[in-house]
Amino acid sequence: METLFNKHDIYIYETPVEIVRSLMNKIDWDCRLLSIKGPKGVGKSTLMKQYIKQNYPPGSRKALYCSADSLYFTRNTLLDLADSFVKRGGERLFIDEIHKYDGWSKEIKEIYDLYPRLKVAISGSSLLQILGGDADLSRRCIPYTMQGLSLREYLHFEKGIDLPAWELKDILENSWDVCEVVKKACCPLEFFKEYLSRGYYPFFYENPDTYYTSIENVVNYIIDFELPKIRRVDVGNTRKLKALLYVLANNIPFQVDISSLAGKIEIERNTVLAYLKHLDEAKLIKLLYSDLLSVKKMQKPDKIFIDNTNLLCAIAGKEGDIGTMREIFAVNQLSYAHKVEYGKDKGDFKIDGKYLFEIGGREKSFQQIADIPDSYVFADDIDIPSGAKLPLWLLGFLY
Repeated sequence: METLFNKHDIYIYETPVEIVRSLMNKIDWDCRLLSIKGPKGVGKSTLMKQYIKQNYPPGSRKALYCSADSLYFTRNTLLDLADSFVKRGGERLFIDEIHKYDGWSKEIKEIYDLYPRLKVAISGSSLLQILGGDADLSRRCIPYTMQGLSLREYLHFEKGIDLPAWELKDILENSWDVCEVVKKACCPLEFFKEYLSRGYYPFFYENPDTYYTSIENVVNYIIDFELPKIRRVDVGNTRKLKALLYVLANNIPFQVDISSLAGKIEIERNTVLAYLKHLDEAKLIKLLYSDLLSVKKMQKPDKIFIDNTNLLCAIAGKEGDIGTMREIFAVNQLSYAHKVEYGKDKGDFKIDGKYLFEIGGREKSFQQIADIPDSYVFADDIDIPSGAKLPLWLLGFLY
């Protein structure tokens, strides 16, 4: 165990705390068991190490950070670790990459039951199953989801501009006030295009020159390792999954033709539907349906987007169609805390079953949503509201 503590000391010492994701203050760190899941590269590991650095003095043995793929676990179990840690006076155990440990949920459940004074935080893939799996932790574990940087967080990380987040209702009802606060601090349109191409993943700051290569590595890791291990995807089909992702990235997301997709990558229709579901859960794409309440297991989605604009640029090898980029941005930022459905012939998107949003450029009109209550146009290339026509960048201040 001393080897784990030695590694812990190095990890914590090397962790920067100058800028911390806003999720830090939303997590109830005092609950007995919590999970943070999200795609690789969004900063889950850093967040846990930052919490330790902010709350425990150097050399403290009350908290321990380790990764589930550590060599320690070739000879020891999670139960062994928890038992030794508690006997040494440990209080908080942080286990990263938990999905890399086979049977993790059973042992975490047993740790929860055996050591009521121990607080445990685990992190892992977006594919992590808290409900179901080998052991159902839904009644014990408080789950949190982490995604890439919002436009607001990008301004903080990249430009040192610190602005608050607003609820969607505040943005819709008080757009003038929100715009005034933002515009006093910066010119948002100056940075919006930058964000769309390189502002989503925090690892941009490690090496900007290899940013898209790093994103490709994340995609390969998810498809080559996580999907076969966690969703039992046939390893022989991983190349076809990448081909599917490439096809989606290079096509404007109109209504979905599953048969056409199946033909292009030479996989049967039902397998394509299953793989689309896996890619959605892995946060590589976003599936939209016109009615979430009636979605069936193998129902085809009404529209498919790449998960975020930076990912689209990396996969396609270029910036995408500007209309597609705008819609991906809107869906990505809204999906963090809201239910997003395809609007069909009544607006681009339906939000929380109430609002209708149209997304477009400066000249976007209200033609599709005229006279419909709670309908709005979010337009690019404007920086002040005009009635129910609001700047698109406002959606980047939701978290």
